[in-house]
Amino acid sequence: MFSSLPDLLTGNFRLQFLHGLLVSVELFGIAWVSAMVLGILLTVIRAASTLAGATLVKVFVSYHRSVPAIVQLLVWYFGIPQVLPDSWQGYVNAHNAQFLFASIGLALNASAYISEDLRTGFRTLPHTQQEAARALGLSYLQTMRLILIPQAVRAALPALIGQTLSLFKATALTMAIGVGELMYVTRQIEGETYATFGCYLIATFVYLAGTSMIAASGGILQRSLQKSTQR
Repeated sequence: MFSSLPDLLTGNFRLQFLHGLLVSVELFGIAWVSAMVLGILLTVIRAASTLAGATLVKVFVSYHRSVPAIVQLLVWYFGIPQVLPDSWQGYVNAHNAQFLFASIGLALNASAYISEDLRTGFRTLPHTQQEAARALGLSYLQTMRLILIPQAVRAALPALIGQTLSLFKATALTMAIGVGELMYVTRQIEGETYATFGCYLIATFVYLAGTSMIAASGGILQRSLQKSTQR
C-alpha cells in the first residue's frame, strides 16, 4: 500500500499517469480538430438559408446541447454497435472501439456548441460584406471561406476558447466507457494503492496545468489578433 505522493510519482505509477495523460491529450486533439471542422461545416450549412439544411442542423445542435455528454458517450459505445452489421462490429472492436466512439461522441458534442458560437460571431458581421463579395463575383463557399468564417472565428474566439477548455475536461467522462485516459488510470492506481487523496490530487494538478496552458495559449492568440487588427 502506498500513501505518499513520492511513492505515486515514481516507478510504474508515474509511467501509468503519463500514459493516461498521453491518451487524454490524443483524445482531446482528435476531438478538437474534428469538432472545429464539423462546427464550421454546420455553420455554413445553417447560413445557406435552405430550410432542410437549417432544420437538420437545428435538430443536431438541439440534441447535443440538451442531452448530457456522458449519456451521448454511452449511446455511442453501447447503443450504436447494436445496429451495425456483424462485420462492422468485429472491425470496430478490433480497432479500439472505446477510443473510437469516445472521439466521435466528444467531437459531435463539441461541434454543436462551436457551431452556435460561430453563428453568434456571424451575427456581429455586417450584411453588406456578403453583398460586396457577390458583387466581386465570389461564390457562396468562397465568401464563407475567404471573408466571413475568418471574421466569425475571430469574433467568437473567447467563446471558442471556453469550448476548448470544456472539451479538454470532458475527456475525463470517457472513463465511463473504458478509455484508458487520465481519470481511468487514476482510479486504477487508487484502487491498487488506496491512496485516494494522493491519486486525485495528482489528477487535479494535471488537469489544472492542462487548462491553464490552453487558457494562456488562447490569451496569447487573442492579443496577437487584436494587435494585427489595430495595425
